[in-house]
This record gives sequence, C-alpha cells and structure tokens, in this order.
Amino acid sequence: MAQQRRRVEAVRGPKVPWWQREGVISRVLAVAGVGVTLIGVVMLLVLAAQAGFFGPVPRVAAGAVFSGVLVGSGMRVHGRAGGQVGAIALAATGIAGGYLDIVAMTTMYGWLPPVVGYVVALGIAAGGVGLAMRWRSQALAVLVVLVAALLSPVVTTELALLAFLIVLQIAALPVQLVRNWPYLHVVRTLPAVLATLIAVAAAELGDATRGHRYEVLAAAIAVAAVGLVGSVLAVGRRAGDITASLTFAVATVPLLATPTMFERRTGVLVSAVFAAVLLTVAALPWMSKLAGRVRIPGHLAAVAAVSGAFALLEVCFGATRVQTVPVALYLVALGFLGVAGQQRSRMAAGIAGVFGLIGTLGFLADAGPSTLAHQSYAEAHLGISTALGAVSALAVLAVGFWCARRLGFVERESDATAVIVVGGLAGLYMVTALSVSLGIIITGGADGFLAGHGIATMVWMAAATAALLFGLRRLSRTPQQAKVALAAGLLVTAAALAKLFLFDLATLDGLLRAAAFLVVGVLLLLVGTRYARAFAEAGGRAQPN
Repeated sequence: MAQQRRRVEAVRGPKVPWWQREGVISRVLAVAGVGVTLIGVVMLLVLAAQAGFFGPVPRVAAGAVFSGVLVGSGMRVHGRAGGQVGAIALAATGIAGGYLDIVAMTTMYGWLPPVVGYVVALGIAAGGVGLAMRWRSQALAVLVVLVAALLSPVVTTELALLAFLIVLQIAALPVQLVRNWPYLHVVRTLPAVLATLIAVAAAELGDATRGHRYEVLAAAIAVAAVGLVGSVLAVGRRAGDITASLTFAVATVPLLATPTMFERRTGVLVSAVFAAVLLTVAALPWMSKLAGRVRIPGHLAAVAAVSGAFALLEVCFGATRVQTVPVALYLVALGFLGVAGQQRSRMAAGIAGVFGLIGTLGFLADAGPSTLAHQSYAEAHLGISTALGAVSALAVLAVGFWCARRLGFVERESDATAVIVVGGLAGLYMVTALSVSLGIIITGGADGFLAGHGIATMVWMAAATAALLFGLRRLSRTPQQAKVALAAGLLVTAAALAKLFLFDLATLDGLLRAAAFLVVGVLLLLVGTRYARAFAEAGGRAQPN
C-alpha cells in the first residue's frame, strides 16, 4: 500500500501549497479588491452625506461615473491573456456600485419614485447577470448579487430594502433556464429571506402599524413566489437539481413566520392560502393533465408537501381552541392517510404520522391515564372535545392500518402482529376515553364516570371475543391471520381481566360492578367453549381413519 501511494505521488509530482497554485492568489486579491472598492463607494454615498462633504449630486454622480468606468474597464480586459479574473472583479464592482447608487437615489435622497427605482435597479442587476451569462461566469453573477445584497443594508434599513433584495432575487431568475449555477440559487435567495425574517420579527416585537405589517407580508409572499418560480424553471430543465428545491424550502420560511404578526383570523387565512398553494404544487405529479405541462420531480414535491404541512399545522393551532386542537390534527392526519393509501405515497403517510403523533400528545394532555383514573380530574377535563378526539383517533387507527397494507408495511406476519398489537392497545385506550367522556357528558356527575369505565371494560371484552372468534374461523383457511387474531384476542382478554380486577372491582359499585363481571364472564364462557370445540375438531380431522 505504501509503495503504491509513493508511485501515485511520483506520477502526480510534489504537492503544491494552495497559495502557490495557479490563479489562487489572483482570485483572492480580486475578491478583496471588490469588497474594499465597494466599501469605498458606500462611504462616498453614506458617510460623506452624514459628514456633509460635497453635495448629493456630486456624490451620486461620482459613484455612477466610477461604476461605469469599472464596467468598461472590465469589458476591455476580458478576452486578454490572464484577464478573466480581473475582468470579473472590475465588472462585478462596477455593476454592484451602480446598484448601490440607485438604492441611495431612491431611499436616501428620494430622487426616484420607489417603483422607478426598483425598475432601474432590476435593469442594472439583470444587465450584470446577462453579462455573466455571456461570459459563462457563475463567479460574476454571484459577486454581483452577493455584494449588492450585503452592502444594500448599509445604504438603507428602510422597508424598501426588502424590495431591492427581492429585485436581486428576480434578476437571477432567467439564468435557471440556461445555466446550472447552484451557488447563484443560494446567494439570490438567502439575503431576501434573512432580511424578511428580520422584518417579520421586528414587526411582531415592535409597535408596527397595520400597513407596515401588510407590506412585510407582501415581501414574504414575493420571496416565496419568486423562489417557487425559480425552482420550477430549474427542475423543468434539470430534474435532479436538488439545490433548487432546497432554496425553495428556504424561501417559504418568511411566509410561514408572518402569521405571528397578525391577529388569529388574519394569520389563519394567510396560513390556509399558503397551505393550499403548497399542497397543490405537491399534488401536481398526480394530476395527469397538468403533470405533462409542469414537471415537478419528487424532491420538489416533497419540499412543497412538508412546507404545506407546516402551514396546515399553523391553521390547526390558529383556528381551534386548546381542547379541539387534537380533533383538527386527527382530521388532517386522516386526509393525508387517505392520499397516502390512494397514491401509495410514503411521504404523505409520514406527514400523517407526524400530525397523528402531535394530536395524540395534545389528546393525552387532556385525557391522560391519570385523568381517566381519577374521578375529579375526569369531570374537570373530559367532555365533548375529548369524545370527538377519541372518535377521530379511532378513525385514524383504522385508516392507518388500511394505508399500511396498501404501502406494504404489514406484509410479513411479524409486522402485522406488531401493528395490530400496538394499534389495538391504542384503540382500547381511546375506547376507554370515549366511554368515560360520554358518561360524563350524559350524566354530568360521578355516575357517568363509573358507567363509562364499566362500559369500557365490556367493550374491551367484546373486542377480544370478536378477535378470538374471527381467529378460530380462519384457523383452517388462513393460519397466519388466525394466529395474529388469536394472539391479539388473548392479549385484550388479559387486559380486560386485569382492568376488571385491579380497577373496576375497587371503583365500581352496585349494578355496574355486577354487570361488568356478568358480561365479561359470559363472554369468557362463550369464547372458552368455542375455543375448545375448534381445537377438538382440528384434532379429529388430523387423526387417521
């Protein structure tokens, strides 16, 4: 191994330090020159104005002339031997300087109306990106966008800054059609996203007017919309462009944060509309008529689905009260499970699982084991909301099992057994919560709590009996299903007996206790008799004549 390594090193030659490699020092110096020169331009525009040096017109004119000279010099140097690096640095400095000049004319001096300033800035940025495409230089496009975005906040911190950053985001859109420049994806998106997030936080924490909040909302919508358009254009040409999908995910973050600026109704409306748009994008691959026109690869659909799920989660928490949040979450989980089973989508099933888990945590906060076990806690926390939550949870369990079969998660016997056992235990808990909640709703007192627990025990035993009888019928035809059903039935029987003797015997009184024991006893006798007969018949068939 050592000899082989020495041979490779001999072929490659001695390792050259990074600072001696061709073009490294020139690139470092060029980038440093871009930064220092543009800082000088900013000083000319901002610091000179603060100190009162020169007048506004000489400052702006000097910046414009200087930027034009730099761009012209870059175009002259380009094409000469060794002039590529210098041309990119000069052109990037000049274009970014011209962009900052327009920002100052629009915000600091007010010489240009905002709309005119945005249009002129768009023209300058688009010209810079167009020159980068002509020179086939991603570095030029990245430098123009990045430097202009980083130094614009030095010129102004007003709300117009968001618009100028969005202009930079828009100016780089056409590149997606002809070039695979992933770094440009990032630098055109991150500055607008970060600035908009800061504006959202400032509006939420500060005393911003309603109009200001709506302007920030418009900026967040624009960032998300431009991110979506850019990603769709990119993946339409290059289906494997994951960077485009990731930048779209980042672009959705400000809009997901904007509901915190508004009252509940407006925030819910914003989240609902955004969720509808994102989930529509995620569902486009399943729409045969639109899928041929708008190509949405799996990774972009997944990003849209996850972002849409976050927006839908905001809707659930914003549109409901604390007691009814689990019901809303379970209903959303049901919808995703239906889509997952119909389209065999594991992504949709995973999102449904997350909603179901969050809903279960919220449900247990109101109807936890301690609440079900103590009468005073149950009367204080259980009611119509917990009853609806239990029903919704039972529906999620049923549809979830169907979805698991459609997706092939329970093909093996061991997997099916595990799913049935876990699902059965969860279902029994929800049945108990439902029974106790209904008892309290109907009677409104201690009798309802006791009656609910008595009915729950009977339901447990009835479910166990049904599972055992089903397994006994299937014993000869489908032995694997029969074994799973019998195992589940016996487990539930053991749980029902444990509850009967450990909880009901000490809690229930009078007719309820007697009824629970009678029903459970009769069902045990029925199952025991049927169990013995089934295995006797199986033994008789096995004996030779």
